[in-house]
Amino acid sequence: MAHKKILVIDDAEFNRDLLVQLLTDEYQVIVAADGEQGLQKAAQEQPDLILLDLGLPGLSGWEASRRFKTDNALKHIPIIAVTSHAMVGDEARARAAGCDDYLAKPIDENELLAKIRKYI
Repeated sequence: MAHKKILVIDDAEFNRDLLVQLLTDEYQVIVAADGEQGLQKAAQEQPDLILLDLGLPGLSGWEASRRFKTDNALKHIPIIAVTSHAMVGDEARARAAGCDDYLAKPIDENELLAKIRKYI
C-alpha cells in the first residue's frame, strides 16, 4: 500500500528536518520552504494532509491557508497549522483562515501524530 503524502511547509530547515524524521517511516513527506512553493507542491503532489507554519516569509501561512481553501483542486486537503503563533486567539485566527486543526510549537510528537491520524 502506498504511503499517504504529507506536505510540510516551514521556512526553518530545522523544523522541516524534524518533521521529516518523525514522519518518514509512516508517510511520504514532501517539503516546501515558503507559502508560494507550498501552493505549487500541493498542486503537483496532491498531498493527503498539509502541515503549515503560519509565520512564513513572503506569502504567509495565514494567506497560503486561505488560498488552499479557495482553490477547488486543493480545498479538500486538511491543513494543520504547526506554529509558534501561540497567543490567545491565534488558534481561532488559524481556523478562520482555513486551517482544520492547530498545534503550537514546540511540537508534542504524540499530539502531532494523533492529529495526523485524525485526518488521514
